[in-house]
Amino acid sequence: MPQLDLATLHEAIAAAIPDRECLVWRGGRMTWREVGERSRRLARVLHEHGLGRHGRATEPWESPHDHLALYLHNGPEYLEGLLGAHKARASAFNVNYRYVDGELAQLFTDARPTAILFHARFAATIGRVAKRLDAAPLLLQVADDSGEDLLPGALDYETALASVSPEPLDVRPDAGDLHILYTGGTTGLPKGVLWRIGDLMTGPLGMARRDGTPITDLEEAVERAVKGRHRVLIGPPLMHGTGTWSALGGWCGGGCVVFPGRVDGLDAADLLATAERERVTRMLMVGDAFARPVVEELDRGSYDLSTVRTLLNSAAGISPDVKRRLLDHLPDAHIHDVLGSSESGFAVTRRGPADRAFVPAPGTAVLSADRSRKLSPGEDELGWLAKGGLLPLGYLNDPVKTAATFIVLDGERLVVAGDRARLRADGTVEVHGREATTINTGGEKVFAEEVETVLRDLPGVADALVVGRPSERWGTEIVAVLRLDRDAAPTDDDLREGCAAHLARYKIPKAFLRTEQGLRLPNGKADYAAARAAVASE
Repeated sequence: MPQLDLATLHEAIAAAIPDRECLVWRGGRMTWREVGERSRRLARVLHEHGLGRHGRATEPWESPHDHLALYLHNGPEYLEGLLGAHKARASAFNVNYRYVDGELAQLFTDARPTAILFHARFAATIGRVAKRLDAAPLLLQVADDSGEDLLPGALDYETALASVSPEPLDVRPDAGDLHILYTGGTTGLPKGVLWRIGDLMTGPLGMARRDGTPITDLEEAVERAVKGRHRVLIGPPLMHGTGTWSALGGWCGGGCVVFPGRVDGLDAADLLATAERERVTRMLMVGDAFARPVVEELDRGSYDLSTVRTLLNSAAGISPDVKRRLLDHLPDAHIHDVLGSSESGFAVTRRGPADRAFVPAPGTAVLSADRSRKLSPGEDELGWLAKGGLLPLGYLNDPVKTAATFIVLDGERLVVAGDRARLRADGTVEVHGREATTINTGGEKVFAEEVETVLRDLPGVADALVVGRPSERWGTEIVAVLRLDRDAAPTDDDLREGCAAHLARYKIPKAFLRTEQGLRLPNGKADYAAARAAVASE
Protein backbone atom coordinates (compact mmCIF):
# COMPACT_ATOMS: atom_id res chain seq x y z
CA MET A 1 0.00 0.00 0.00
CA PRO A 2 1.45 3.42 -0.93
CA GLN A 3 2.14 5.66 2.05
CA LEU A 4 2.71 9.34 2.62
CA ASP A 5 6.05 10.82 3.58
CA LEU A 6 6.60 13.70 5.98
CA ALA A 7 8.33 16.09 3.58
CA THR A 8 5.69 15.84 0.87
CA LEU A 9 2.85 16.22 3.37
CA HIS A 10 4.41 19.25 5.08
CA GLU A 11 4.96 20.98 1.72
CA ALA A 12 1.36 20.28 0.69
CA ILE A 13 -0.06 21.60 3.96
CA ALA A 14 2.17 24.68 3.68
CA ALA A 15 0.77 25.33 0.20
CA ALA A 16 -2.79 25.08 1.55
CA ILE A 17 -2.36 27.21 4.71
CA PRO A 18 0.84 29.21 4.08
CA ASP A 19 0.11 32.03 6.52
CA ARG A 20 -1.18 29.98 9.44
CA GLU A 21 1.13 29.66 12.46
CA CYS A 22 3.26 26.53 12.36
CA LEU A 23 5.71 27.08 15.22
CA VAL A 24 5.88 29.47 18.20
CA TRP A 25 8.77 30.02 20.59
CA ARG A 26 9.73 32.95 22.85
CA GLY A 27 7.45 35.33 21.00
CA GLY A 28 8.81 34.34 17.60
CA ARG A 29 6.10 33.12 15.24
CA MET A 30 6.79 31.13 12.11
CA THR A 31 4.20 30.38 9.46
CA TRP A 32 3.92 27.18 7.49
CA ARG A 33 5.46 28.99 4.52
CA GLU A 34 8.46 30.10 6.60
CA VAL A 35 9.10 26.68 8.13
CA GLY A 36 8.84 25.08 4.71
CA GLU A 37 11.31 27.55 3.23
CA ARG A 38 13.85 27.19 6.04
CA SER A 39 13.73 23.40 5.93
CA ARG A 40 14.29 23.51 2.17
CA ARG A 41 17.33 25.74 2.70
CA LEU A 42 18.74 23.28 5.23
CA ALA A 43 18.08 20.42 2.83
CA ARG A 44 20.07 22.26 0.18
CA VAL A 45 22.98 22.89 2.56
CA LEU A 46 23.09 19.21 3.44
CA HIS A 47 22.72 18.13 -0.18
CA GLU A 48 25.52 20.45 -1.35
CA HIS A 49 27.79 18.84 1.25
CA GLY A 50 27.02 15.41 -0.16
CA LEU A 51 24.38 14.19 2.28
CA GLY A 52 21.55 12.05 0.99
CA ARG A 53 20.50 8.47 0.36
CA HIS A 54 22.94 6.16 -1.38
CA GLY A 55 21.50 2.94 -2.75
CA ARG A 56 19.38 0.51 -0.73
CA ALA A 57 19.83 -1.28 2.57
CA THR A 58 19.90 -5.05 2.19
CA GLU A 59 19.35 -5.91 5.85
CA PRO A 60 16.80 -4.52 8.35
CA TRP A 61 19.59 -3.21 10.61
CA GLU A 62 21.27 -1.20 7.85
CA SER A 63 20.74 2.41 6.79
CA PRO A 64 21.35 3.65 3.24
CA HIS A 65 21.34 7.29 4.40
CA ASP A 66 23.86 9.81 5.55
CA HIS A 67 23.03 10.78 9.14
CA LEU A 68 22.48 14.20 10.72
CA ALA A 69 22.98 14.33 14.51
CA LEU A 70 20.65 16.71 16.36
CA TYR A 71 22.52 17.84 19.47
CA LEU A 72 20.10 20.57 20.46
CA HIS A 73 17.71 21.85 23.06
CA ASN A 74 14.11 22.30 21.90
CA GLY A 75 13.61 25.05 19.37
CA PRO A 76 12.82 25.68 15.70
CA GLU A 77 16.16 24.29 14.53
CA TYR A 78 15.41 20.84 15.93
CA LEU A 79 12.24 20.40 13.89
CA GLU A 80 13.87 22.07 10.88
CA GLY A 81 16.64 19.49 11.21
CA LEU A 82 14.21 16.57 11.18
CA LEU A 83 12.30 17.95 8.21
CA GLY A 84 15.28 19.32 6.28
CA ALA A 85 17.23 16.08 6.54
CA HIS A 86 14.25 14.17 5.16
CA LYS A 87 13.93 16.61 2.26
CA ALA A 88 17.59 15.92 1.41
CA ARG A 89 16.95 12.16 1.86
CA ALA A 90 19.40 12.08 4.75
CA SER A 91 18.27 10.74 8.12
CA ALA A 92 18.36 12.79 11.32
CA PHE A 93 18.84 11.18 14.72
CA ASN A 94 18.41 12.40 18.27
CA VAL A 95 21.29 13.01 20.67
CA ASN A 96 20.85 13.22 24.44
CA TYR A 97 22.36 16.63 25.26
CA ARG A 98 23.17 15.43 28.79
CA TYR A 99 25.78 12.97 27.56
CA VAL A 100 29.40 13.60 28.51
CA ASP A 101 32.31 13.01 26.14
CA GLY A 102 32.64 9.23 26.44
CA GLU A 103 28.92 8.59 26.06
CA LEU A 104 28.72 10.94 23.09
CA ALA A 105 31.71 9.34 21.38
CA GLN A 106 30.15 5.90 21.79
CA LEU A 107 26.89 7.10 20.25
CA PHE A 108 28.63 8.77 17.32
CA THR A 109 30.78 5.68 16.70
CA ASP A 110 27.56 3.70 16.27
CA ALA A 111 25.57 6.33 14.34
CA ARG A 112 28.42 7.67 12.17
CA PRO A 113 27.05 11.19 11.64
CA THR A 114 27.99 12.87 8.39
CA ALA A 115 26.80 16.18 9.86
CA ILE A 116 26.10 17.51 13.36
CA LEU A 117 23.64 20.31 14.09
CA PHE A 118 24.33 21.68 17.58
CA HIS A 119 23.71 24.62 19.88
CA ALA A 120 26.68 26.87 20.57
CA ARG A 121 26.69 25.93 24.28
CA PHE A 122 27.79 22.43 23.21
CA ALA A 123 30.59 23.63 20.92
CA ALA A 124 33.47 22.67 23.22
CA THR A 125 32.12 19.14 23.66
CA ILE A 126 31.57 18.73 19.93
CA GLY A 127 35.06 20.03 19.25
CA ARG A 128 36.60 17.37 21.49
CA VAL A 129 34.43 14.47 20.37
CA ALA A 130 34.58 15.24 16.63
CA LYS A 131 38.35 14.71 16.73
CA ARG A 132 37.76 11.12 17.85
CA LEU A 133 35.63 10.21 14.81
CA ASP A 134 37.00 8.40 11.78
CA ALA A 135 35.69 11.04 9.36
CA ALA A 136 35.22 14.76 9.96
CA PRO A 137 31.49 15.63 9.90
CA LEU A 138 29.92 18.83 8.63
CA LEU A 139 29.40 21.04 11.69
CA LEU A 140 26.44 23.44 11.80
CA GLN A 141 26.38 25.66 14.89
CA VAL A 142 23.18 27.32 16.13
CA ALA A 143 23.71 30.55 18.04
CA ASP A 144 22.22 30.70 21.53
CA ASP A 145 22.53 32.83 24.68
CA SER A 146 25.70 31.06 25.88
CA GLY A 147 28.03 33.56 24.23
CA GLU A 148 30.19 30.77 22.81
CA ASP A 149 32.19 31.65 19.70
CA LEU A 150 31.83 29.74 16.45
CA LEU A 151 33.71 26.45 16.69
CA PRO A 152 36.69 26.39 14.29
CA GLY A 153 35.65 24.60 11.12
CA ALA A 154 31.93 24.95 11.84
CA LEU A 155 29.36 26.86 9.78
CA ASP A 156 27.01 29.31 11.42
CA TYR A 157 23.54 27.85 10.93
CA GLU A 158 21.74 31.04 9.92
CA THR A 159 24.56 32.13 7.62
CA ALA A 160 24.54 28.73 5.94
CA LEU A 161 20.79 28.88 5.36
CA ALA A 162 20.98 32.41 4.00
CA SER A 163 23.66 31.40 1.50
CA VAL A 164 21.48 28.97 -0.46
CA SER A 165 18.28 29.03 -2.48
CA PRO A 166 14.93 28.20 -0.83
CA GLU A 167 13.80 26.37 -3.94
CA PRO A 168 13.04 22.65 -3.58
CA LEU A 169 15.80 20.20 -4.37
CA ASP A 170 15.59 17.94 -7.37
CA VAL A 171 15.29 15.07 -4.88
CA ARG A 172 12.12 13.17 -4.08
CA PRO A 173 11.77 11.94 -0.49
CA ASP A 174 10.11 8.58 -0.10
CA ALA A 175 7.94 6.86 2.50
CA GLY A 176 10.63 4.21 2.67
CA ASP A 177 13.27 6.66 3.88
CA LEU A 178 14.31 6.17 7.49
CA HIS A 179 13.61 7.99 10.72
CA ILE A 180 16.18 7.04 13.39
CA LEU A 181 15.28 7.27 17.05
CA TYR A 182 18.00 6.43 19.56
CA THR A 183 16.87 4.95 22.85
CA GLY A 184 18.77 3.85 25.94
CA GLY A 185 16.70 0.65 25.79
CA THR A 186 17.35 -2.32 28.02
CA THR A 187 20.94 -3.12 27.08
CA GLY A 188 22.44 0.01 28.60
CA LEU A 189 23.86 1.29 25.34
CA PRO A 190 21.95 3.57 22.97
CA LYS A 191 20.27 1.73 20.09
CA GLY A 192 19.09 3.36 16.87
CA VAL A 193 15.56 2.22 16.06
CA LEU A 194 14.96 2.31 12.30
CA TRP A 195 11.44 3.39 11.32
CA ARG A 196 10.30 3.74 7.73
CA ILE A 197 8.81 7.24 7.47
CA GLY A 198 5.55 5.91 6.03
CA ASP A 199 5.10 3.41 8.87
CA LEU A 200 5.92 6.06 11.44
CA MET A 201 3.32 8.43 10.02
CA THR A 202 0.54 5.86 9.85
CA GLY A 203 1.47 4.52 13.30
CA PRO A 204 2.89 6.78 16.04
CA LEU A 205 2.20 10.06 14.20
CA GLY A 206 -1.49 9.24 13.93
CA MET A 207 -2.17 9.46 10.20
CA ALA A 208 -5.27 7.29 10.45
CA ARG A 209 -9.02 7.70 10.37
CA ARG A 210 -11.26 7.24 13.39
CA ASP A 211 -11.83 3.61 12.43
CA GLY A 212 -8.07 3.01 12.43
CA THR A 213 -7.63 2.72 8.67
CA PRO A 214 -4.56 4.56 7.37
CA ILE A 215 -4.70 7.87 5.52
CA THR A 216 -2.57 7.43 2.42
CA ASP A 217 -4.17 9.95 0.04
CA LEU A 218 -2.38 13.31 0.04
CA GLU A 219 -5.52 15.30 -0.76
CA GLU A 220 -7.40 13.70 2.12
CA ALA A 221 -4.49 14.35 4.50
CA VAL A 222 -4.30 18.01 3.51
CA GLU A 223 -8.06 18.46 3.85
CA ARG A 224 -7.82 17.01 7.35
CA ALA A 225 -4.92 19.32 8.22
CA VAL A 226 -6.73 22.44 6.97
CA LYS A 227 -9.53 21.68 9.45
CA GLY A 228 -7.07 21.02 12.28
CA ARG A 229 -6.65 23.75 14.86
CA HIS A 230 -4.62 22.02 17.57
CA ARG A 231 -1.93 24.00 19.34
CA VAL A 232 0.46 21.51 20.91
CA LEU A 233 2.71 22.58 23.79
CA ILE A 234 5.94 20.56 23.79
CA GLY A 235 7.53 20.77 27.22
CA PRO A 236 9.56 17.51 27.21
CA PRO A 237 12.80 17.49 25.20
CA LEU A 238 12.63 16.55 21.54
CA MET A 239 15.65 14.32 22.11
CA HIS A 240 13.12 11.73 23.32
CA GLY A 241 10.50 10.07 21.13
CA THR A 242 7.57 11.44 23.16
CA GLY A 243 8.47 15.03 22.31
CA THR A 244 9.49 14.42 18.70
CA TRP A 245 6.50 12.27 17.79
CA SER A 246 4.02 14.62 19.48
CA ALA A 247 5.43 17.61 17.61
CA LEU A 248 5.51 15.87 14.22
CA GLY A 249 2.08 14.36 14.86
CA GLY A 250 0.74 17.84 15.55
CA TRP A 251 2.17 19.05 12.25
CA CYS A 252 0.69 16.11 10.35
CA GLY A 253 -2.71 17.23 11.61
CA GLY A 254 -2.15 20.86 10.61
CA GLY A 255 -1.47 21.98 14.18
CA CYS A 256 0.90 24.58 15.57
CA VAL A 257 3.82 23.47 17.74
CA VAL A 258 4.52 25.67 20.75
CA PHE A 259 7.61 25.58 22.99
CA PRO A 260 7.84 27.15 26.46
CA GLY A 261 10.44 29.83 26.92
CA ARG A 262 12.76 27.67 29.00
CA VAL A 263 14.00 24.58 27.17
CA ASP A 264 16.92 23.38 29.33
CA GLY A 265 14.67 22.13 32.13
CA LEU A 266 11.14 22.31 33.46
CA ASP A 267 9.89 25.68 34.70
CA ALA A 268 6.24 25.02 35.58
CA ALA A 269 5.31 28.70 35.81
CA ASP A 270 6.83 29.40 32.39
CA LEU A 271 5.13 26.32 30.92
CA LEU A 272 1.69 27.31 32.21
CA ALA A 273 2.11 30.96 31.25
CA THR A 274 2.97 29.82 27.72
CA ALA A 275 -0.07 27.53 27.65
CA GLU A 276 -2.30 30.41 28.72
CA ARG A 277 -0.82 32.99 26.36
CA GLU A 278 -0.80 30.73 23.31
CA ARG A 279 -4.21 29.15 24.01
CA VAL A 280 -2.83 25.65 23.61
CA THR A 281 -5.20 22.71 23.24
CA ARG A 282 -2.82 19.85 24.07
CA MET A 283 -0.01 19.51 26.62
CA LEU A 284 2.55 16.75 27.13
CA MET A 285 3.42 15.25 30.50
CA VAL A 286 6.22 12.88 31.52
CA GLY A 287 4.99 11.28 34.72
CA ASP A 288 5.05 12.75 38.21
CA ALA A 289 8.41 14.42 37.60
CA PHE A 290 6.56 16.67 35.16
CA ALA A 291 2.99 16.66 36.46
CA ARG A 292 3.70 17.27 40.16
CA PRO A 293 5.50 20.63 39.66
CA VAL A 294 2.75 21.64 37.24
CA VAL A 295 -0.06 20.89 39.68
CA GLU A 296 1.83 22.62 42.51
CA GLU A 297 2.14 25.73 40.35
CA LEU A 298 -1.58 25.52 39.53
CA ASP A 299 -2.25 25.42 43.28
CA ARG A 300 -0.18 28.58 43.75
CA GLY A 301 -1.16 30.65 40.72
CA SER A 302 -4.11 31.55 38.55
CA TYR A 303 -4.04 30.50 34.89
CA ASP A 304 -6.72 30.52 32.22
CA LEU A 305 -6.27 27.11 30.60
CA SER A 306 -9.82 26.77 29.32
CA THR A 307 -8.61 25.83 25.83
CA VAL A 308 -6.65 22.77 27.04
CA ARG A 309 -8.53 19.60 26.10
CA THR A 310 -5.87 16.89 26.32
CA LEU A 311 -3.04 16.10 28.72
CA LEU A 312 -1.00 13.42 27.00
CA ASN A 313 1.25 11.48 29.37
CA SER A 314 3.99 9.12 28.27
CA ALA A 315 7.35 7.61 29.36
CA ALA A 316 6.47 7.51 33.10
CA GLY A 317 3.38 7.21 35.27
CA ILE A 318 1.39 9.95 36.98
CA SER A 319 0.04 8.97 40.40
CA PRO A 320 -3.78 8.98 40.75
CA ASP A 321 -3.73 11.79 43.33
CA VAL A 322 -1.77 14.08 41.03
CA LYS A 323 -4.13 13.25 38.17
CA ARG A 324 -7.14 14.17 40.27
CA ARG A 325 -5.56 17.47 41.28
CA LEU A 326 -4.76 18.26 37.64
CA LEU A 327 -8.34 17.63 36.59
CA ASP A 328 -9.64 19.75 39.47
CA HIS A 329 -7.81 22.66 37.85
CA LEU A 330 -8.63 21.59 34.28
CA PRO A 331 -12.18 20.20 34.42
CA ASP A 332 -12.62 20.33 30.63
CA ALA A 333 -9.45 18.36 29.92
CA HIS A 334 -8.85 14.63 29.63
CA ILE A 335 -5.73 12.74 30.68
CA HIS A 336 -4.50 10.12 28.24
CA ASP A 337 -1.77 7.72 29.39
CA VAL A 338 0.08 6.02 26.57
CA LEU A 339 2.58 3.24 27.12
CA GLY A 340 4.83 1.92 24.42
CA SER A 341 8.40 2.19 23.30
CA SER A 342 10.63 3.49 20.56
CA GLU A 343 10.28 0.03 19.01
CA SER A 344 6.48 -0.30 19.19
CA GLY A 345 5.02 3.18 19.13
CA PHE A 346 1.97 3.32 21.38
CA ALA A 347 0.97 -0.16 22.50
CA VAL A 348 -1.62 0.47 25.22
CA THR A 349 -3.56 3.49 26.45
CA ARG A 350 -5.82 4.53 29.29
CA ARG A 351 -7.93 7.56 30.01
CA GLY A 352 -8.92 9.26 33.23
CA PRO A 353 -7.44 9.72 36.71
CA ALA A 354 -7.75 6.13 37.96
CA ASP A 355 -4.74 3.84 38.02
CA ARG A 356 -6.60 1.19 36.03
CA ALA A 357 -5.49 -1.33 33.44
CA PHE A 358 -4.63 -0.25 29.90
CA VAL A 359 -6.65 -0.71 26.72
CA PRO A 360 -4.57 -2.43 24.01
CA ALA A 361 -4.00 -0.56 20.77
CA PRO A 362 -4.72 -2.41 17.50
CA GLY A 363 -2.11 -5.10 16.95
CA THR A 364 -1.19 -5.40 20.62
CA ALA A 365 -1.00 -8.82 22.27
CA VAL A 366 0.36 -10.45 25.40
CA LEU A 367 2.62 -13.42 24.74
CA SER A 368 3.22 -16.37 27.01
CA ALA A 369 6.29 -16.35 29.24
CA ASP A 370 8.18 -18.47 26.70
CA ARG A 371 6.99 -16.21 23.84
CA SER A 372 5.57 -19.22 21.99
CA ARG A 373 1.92 -18.13 21.73
CA LYS A 374 -0.54 -15.29 22.31
CA LEU A 375 -2.40 -15.43 25.60
CA SER A 376 -6.20 -15.36 25.69
CA PRO A 377 -8.11 -12.94 27.96
CA GLY A 378 -8.14 -14.16 31.52
CA GLU A 379 -5.20 -16.56 31.32
CA ASP A 380 -3.43 -16.01 34.62
CA GLU A 381 0.11 -15.83 33.29
CA LEU A 382 2.61 -13.04 33.49
CA GLY A 383 3.72 -12.73 29.90
CA TRP A 384 5.30 -10.26 27.51
CA LEU A 385 3.68 -7.19 25.96
CA ALA A 386 3.98 -7.46 22.17
CA LYS A 387 2.79 -5.46 19.22
CA GLY A 388 2.26 -6.23 15.55
CA GLY A 389 1.25 -4.12 12.59
CA LEU A 390 3.45 -1.20 11.54
CA LEU A 391 6.83 -1.68 13.18
CA PRO A 392 10.43 -0.53 12.80
CA LEU A 393 12.78 -2.52 10.61
CA GLY A 394 15.26 -3.15 13.42
CA TYR A 395 18.19 -1.66 15.32
CA LEU A 396 20.95 0.15 13.45
CA ASN A 397 24.09 -2.02 13.18
CA ASP A 398 22.72 -4.69 15.54
CA PRO A 399 21.51 -7.90 13.84
CA VAL A 400 21.55 -9.88 17.11
CA LYS A 401 19.32 -7.47 19.04
CA THR A 402 17.09 -7.04 15.99
CA ALA A 403 16.47 -10.79 15.81
CA ALA A 404 15.83 -11.03 19.56
CA THR A 405 13.36 -8.14 19.71
CA PHE A 406 11.48 -8.46 16.41
CA ILE A 407 10.12 -12.00 16.22
CA VAL A 408 7.78 -13.91 13.92
CA LEU A 409 4.99 -15.86 15.59
CA ASP A 410 2.50 -17.84 13.49
CA GLY A 411 3.52 -15.85 10.43
CA GLU A 412 3.05 -12.45 12.11
CA ARG A 413 5.94 -10.11 12.82
CA LEU A 414 5.86 -8.79 16.40
CA VAL A 415 8.04 -6.60 18.56
CA VAL A 416 8.71 -7.67 22.15
CA ALA A 417 10.43 -4.69 23.74
CA GLY A 418 10.75 -6.16 27.24
CA ASP A 419 7.62 -5.15 29.20
CA ARG A 420 6.02 -7.82 31.35
CA ALA A 421 2.22 -7.82 31.22
CA ARG A 422 -0.92 -9.77 32.08
CA LEU A 423 -4.03 -9.97 29.86
CA ARG A 424 -7.17 -9.63 31.98
CA ALA A 425 -10.47 -11.37 31.33
CA ASP A 426 -12.04 -8.14 30.05
CA GLY A 427 -9.29 -7.72 27.44
CA THR A 428 -7.46 -4.91 29.24
CA VAL A 429 -3.77 -5.17 30.00
CA GLU A 430 -1.91 -4.92 33.30
CA VAL A 431 1.63 -3.72 32.63
CA HIS A 432 4.21 -4.78 35.20
CA GLY A 433 7.26 -3.00 33.82
CA ARG A 434 10.52 -3.93 32.17
CA GLU A 435 12.15 -7.21 32.93
CA ALA A 436 15.63 -5.80 32.69
CA THR A 437 17.23 -3.48 35.19
CA THR A 438 16.34 -0.27 33.43
CA ILE A 439 15.35 2.50 35.83
CA ASN A 440 12.98 5.22 34.60
CA THR A 441 13.74 8.39 36.53
CA GLY A 442 11.87 11.53 35.53
CA GLY A 443 11.27 10.14 32.04
CA GLU A 444 14.95 9.30 31.49
CA LYS A 445 15.96 5.66 31.15
CA VAL A 446 19.03 4.62 33.12
CA PHE A 447 20.64 1.21 32.81
CA ALA A 448 21.83 0.01 36.22
CA GLU A 449 24.91 -1.85 34.98
CA GLU A 450 26.33 1.24 33.30
CA VAL A 451 26.23 3.18 36.59
CA GLU A 452 27.54 0.16 38.52
CA THR A 453 30.55 -0.13 36.22
CA VAL A 454 31.50 3.49 36.94
CA LEU A 455 30.97 3.07 40.69
CA ARG A 456 33.08 -0.07 40.91
CA ASP A 457 35.96 1.79 39.29
CA LEU A 458 35.99 4.51 41.95
CA PRO A 459 38.58 4.45 44.76
CA GLY A 460 37.39 2.55 47.80
CA VAL A 461 34.43 0.77 46.15
CA ALA A 462 34.61 -3.02 46.17
CA ASP A 463 31.20 -3.71 44.68
CA ALA A 464 28.06 -1.80 43.76
CA LEU A 465 24.51 -2.41 42.66
CA VAL A 466 22.04 0.23 41.53
CA VAL A 467 18.28 0.07 42.04
CA GLY A 468 15.33 2.44 41.96
CA ARG A 469 13.10 3.56 44.80
CA PRO A 470 9.88 5.63 44.73
CA SER A 471 10.30 9.40 44.63
CA GLU A 472 7.64 12.10 44.64
CA ARG A 473 9.84 14.34 42.53
CA TRP A 474 11.21 11.84 39.99
CA GLY A 475 8.75 8.97 40.11
CA THR A 476 11.74 6.72 40.71
CA GLU A 477 15.15 7.82 41.91
CA ILE A 478 18.46 6.00 41.57
CA VAL A 479 20.07 4.57 44.70
CA ALA A 480 23.48 2.90 44.85
CA VAL A 481 24.18 0.11 47.35
CA LEU A 482 27.92 -0.17 47.98
CA ARG A 483 30.31 -2.59 49.61
CA LEU A 484 33.51 -0.70 50.35
CA ASP A 485 37.11 -1.81 50.50
CA ARG A 486 38.47 -2.41 53.98
CA ASP A 487 39.35 0.89 55.69
CA ALA A 488 37.97 2.91 52.75
CA ALA A 489 35.52 5.71 53.46
CA PRO A 490 34.67 7.74 50.34
CA THR A 491 32.10 10.42 51.09
CA ASP A 492 28.89 10.93 49.10
CA ASP A 493 30.50 14.00 47.53
CA ASP A 494 33.53 11.91 46.50
CA LEU A 495 31.23 9.37 44.86
CA ARG A 496 29.12 11.99 43.08
CA GLU A 497 32.25 13.72 41.78
CA GLY A 498 33.64 10.42 40.52
CA CYS A 499 30.39 9.60 38.72
CA ALA A 500 30.12 13.08 37.19
CA ALA A 501 33.34 12.53 35.24
CA HIS A 502 31.78 9.62 33.36
CA LEU A 503 27.98 9.93 33.52
CA ALA A 504 25.28 12.38 32.58
CA ARG A 505 23.87 14.13 35.64
CA TYR A 506 20.55 12.29 35.64
CA LYS A 507 22.37 8.94 35.88
CA ILE A 508 24.18 9.84 39.12
CA PRO A 509 22.59 8.16 42.17
CA LYS A 510 20.54 10.37 44.46
CA ALA A 511 21.73 8.36 47.48
CA PHE A 512 24.59 6.04 48.40
CA LEU A 513 23.98 3.28 50.94
CA ARG A 514 26.82 1.27 52.46
CA THR A 515 26.52 -2.39 53.41
CA GLU A 516 28.83 -5.12 54.70
CA GLN A 517 26.65 -7.82 53.17
CA GLY A 518 27.55 -9.51 49.92
CA LEU A 519 25.86 -8.22 46.77
CA ARG A 520 26.34 -11.39 44.70
CA LEU A 521 24.53 -14.70 44.40
CA PRO A 522 26.54 -17.93 44.68
CA ASN A 523 26.85 -18.07 40.90
CA GLY A 524 28.40 -14.61 40.87
CA LYS A 525 25.40 -12.80 39.41
CA ALA A 526 24.07 -9.61 40.93
CA ASP A 527 21.73 -10.07 43.90
CA TYR A 528 19.30 -7.24 43.19
CA ALA A 529 16.85 -8.62 45.76
CA ALA A 530 19.45 -8.03 48.47
CA ALA A 531 20.13 -4.53 47.18
CA ARG A 532 16.43 -3.65 47.15
CA ALA A 533 16.03 -5.05 50.67
CA ALA A 534 18.90 -2.85 51.85
CA VAL A 535 17.23 0.20 50.33
CA ALA A 536 13.82 -0.70 51.79
CA SER A 537 15.29 -1.07 55.28
CA GLU A 538 16.65 2.47 55.32
